[in-house]
Formats: sequence, C-alpha cells, structure tokens
Amino acid sequence: MADTDGAECRRWLVSGRVQGVFFRASTREVAVALGLDGSARNLVDGRVEVIAQGSPERLQRLAVWLRQGPPAARVEALDERPCSERPGAGFTTG
Repeated sequence: MADTDGAECRRWLVSGRVQGVFFRASTREVAVALGLDGSARNLVDGRVEVIAQGSPERLQRLAVWLRQGPPAARVEALDERPCSERPGAGFTTG
C-alpha cells in the first residue's frame, strides 16, 4: 500500500497497441515494485486507463515506463492528468 503522506493521484490514458500485449499485467508488476496503489483496465476504445497513487517521484517513474510499455506494446500517445479519485490499497487489473 502506498504511503498517503504527500501522495498524489494520476490518471493516464495509453493509446496504441496496448491491449492483448500484457500491458495491464506488466503495468501492475511495475506499479507494485514502485509501491503504488491503483488500477489498470482496458477501455472499449482500445486504450488502457491507468490510475495510480503514490509519491510524485514514483508516479513519474511509472509514467516513464508507461511511455514504453512491455516489449510487445507500441505506445502511440500517453495522456496524463491528476485525478481526484483515490484508489484502494494494492494494484488491480480489470
């Protein structure tokens, strides 16, 4: 679970070849290693939505990874915004 002192929440929309290439599972692995809470889910339009909460530094590290994704992915665009919702503990995919 992320330390909520000084924690921020970010929302990313990842476009490109990001579904069917283990993007969500890989994102979860990276986020858990960084100690972030949140989720990654496929959207009907082909994008992946990632919401994460944690320290600004760790969120930035996740953002850097999201720009590349796992080996089979091809990220074409990454839209990042602050989010007001706070995810529960842990990191889920769905």
